[in-house]
Amino acid sequence: MSQTGFNPPQAVPAPQDNEAQLVDAARAGDTGAFTELVNRYDRRIFRLAMNITQNREDAEDAMQEAFLKSYQHLDEFQGDSRFYTWLVRIAVNEALMRLRKRRPNHVSLDEPVEGDEDLMPREIEDWDPSPEQRYAQTELRKILDSVIDELHPDFRTVFVLRDVEELSTEETAELLGLSVPAVKSRLLRARLKLRGKLNRYFRKVAETT
Repeated sequence: MSQTGFNPPQAVPAPQDNEAQLVDAARAGDTGAFTELVNRYDRRIFRLAMNITQNREDAEDAMQEAFLKSYQHLDEFQGDSRFYTWLVRIAVNEALMRLRKRRPNHVSLDEPVEGDEDLMPREIEDWDPSPEQRYAQTELRKILDSVIDELHPDFRTVFVLRDVEELSTEETAELLGLSVPAVKSRLLRARLKLRGKLNRYFRKVAETT
């Protein structure tokens, strides 16, 4: 007890702090530990797969296959990144495989583009008035989801991996089999399209209020 007679509360570890322990336990045969990992990440993995495939059945299949493969290959996980990051890579591959099956004549939209990709997040944050001040967080999430859904799959996938899942440009390029410049190009185009759609949406709302 401190001299004042008051003991400050101890910081509560974030849920992901024990991720490594859960992975180690799952490797040792503790199915309950892996079940906890599934319960922790299943919604996020489903959302990721849904953003890529735009199809609930495909998203559910990709999510289930991702967890199954991660469990089957748990001994191959090196631990040089978070388990969740590794799981995301598996889920993305599964989702893309299902997307390609439904889009056999898929054509790349990569073209040379000029601009600094780092400019877009700062510009997106400069809306006036701020959407966060005008809408509840849940409403804003719905708006963002609907606008992201309208992006072309090439752009949407890169945007989700880079700006939602926060993978690096290099990781995204490796996952998608693209060059780093191609990833930057797609990301810039996705951000431009997203900003344009959101600006038009909030401008329309402002005109009707």
